[in-house]
Amino acid sequence: MEQTALRPKPIPGQERRDDPEPGPARHPHAARRRGRRIRSLLFGLIVGTVLVLSGVGIGTVGATVIGMSRLAELQHHAPPTPTRPTPSATAGPSRTAAATLGVEAVDAEKVGALVVAVHVPGPGYTAGLVRGDVLLQLGDRRIDSAADLVRAVTDARPGHEAKLTVRHESGGYQQLTVTPGVVT
Repeated sequence: MEQTALRPKPIPGQERRDDPEPGPARHPHAARRRGRRIRSLLFGLIVGTVLVLSGVGIGTVGATVIGMSRLAELQHHAPPTPTRPTPSATAGPSRTAAATLGVEAVDAEKVGALVVAVHVPGPGYTAGLVRGDVLLQLGDRRIDSAADLVRAVTDARPGHEAKLTVRHESGGYQQLTVTPGVVT
C-alpha cells in the first residue's frame, strides 16, 4: 500500500490500523486532575469558613469592647444615685421595709407601665398579672410611666391590699387586688 499525503504514516512500534474505531478518547491523567480539583475546592471552602468565622468573632469582641467602654463612660458621667437614709437617720416615722409587686416593667407606648416579667412566686403573680399587661393605676395613684409605678409601689404599704387597674394585651380592662410584698 502506498502512502499518501492524506493518510499519516504509522509510528514505529505500533500496528497500522486501516479501520480506526471511533470511541472515547483516553486521558490517563484526568482522574488525578479531578482529585486535585476536589481537594482544592474543599480546602478553599474550609479556609473561607475559618476566615468568616474568625471575622465574626473579632467583630463580636470589638463590639463588646466598644459597648463596655461606652457603658463605663456613661457611668462615669452619670450623676451619683441618691442613697436611702437609714431608719436611724430619719427624724420621722421609720420605714424599715420597702414594698414590691414582683414585676419588671418598662414604659408603655402610650400611658402606663408595660409588664415585661412577672416573678414567680410574687405578689404580681398571685394577683394574676401576666407579661404584656399594662398597669394604669395602683390604689388612687395614676401610673403614666414605669417611674410612676416605682413611686406608687414605694409609697404602698407592704401587707395591705390595693386595687390595681390593668389593661390586658387583648385590650380588656380589669381591676385586680394586689398585696404588695416586702423586699428583703
